[in-house]
Amino acid sequence: MTSPISSNWFYYMTMASMAQAMPSMNLSGRATNSLGNAGNENTLFLMLLNAAMHGRSDSNNATSLPFSQNQMMPQMNSPFTLPVNVQAVDKIDVPTSPNDTSDFHFKPVQLLKLDTSLEGKLSGSATHFINAGKKYDIDPSLLSAIAIHETGNGSSRAVNEKNNVAGMMGKNGLRSYESVEDSIFDMARNLRKNYLNQGKDTIAEIGAKYAPIGVANDPTGLNNHWTKGVSRQFNNLS
Repeated sequence: MTSPISSNWFYYMTMASMAQAMPSMNLSGRATNSLGNAGNENTLFLMLLNAAMHGRSDSNNATSLPFSQNQMMPQMNSPFTLPVNVQAVDKIDVPTSPNDTSDFHFKPVQLLKLDTSLEGKLSGSATHFINAGKKYDIDPSLLSAIAIHETGNGSSRAVNEKNNVAGMMGKNGLRSYESVEDSIFDMARNLRKNYLNQGKDTIAEIGAKYAPIGVANDPTGLNNHWTKGVSRQFNNLS
């Protein structure tokens, strides 16, 4: 689509016609033929007028560039996506209760071994598991084992789309987190407060509450494999 004709175009054309029709004056005050004298003032005027009109045309043409080629318009290189509804993470310290008689208190782990065991979206999260374990007095191997089992070692939609490493639920289904780190710390807080401090001292006892068998939100029966799967990952990391 071409740009509209400038309102000054008629003015320029009128001035050009008048300049060609009028005789120019030389330094002695006598009229000369503008066509026969390329160096006179009218010829210079025509040259300047032509340049002005040419520049005006270029300027108008620049505004008719396609959106993708117009350098004056911002470019959008990525598709528009709706924001994820991220819920706030409870970061309040939860002290260890005397009811915790488990063997899952914090203990040092081999960073390199843990780091090489984590894949997909969990890659590079070893220090987060260790730091969350220190904060809530939980063995990092237990935290990692649950996350590996819940996410298929970083491959599930929950962790890739919502940064949810532990299958944590909210009011409207799976919770969304700002980062994998936030999800790891929220999982550790939940385990300390609602499981270990409540006397759940084995993986089987944790699993009976964490992933109960026969619940409505587990129609395919995946919870049947929770205790065995987490135990296998825990033994591999320990």
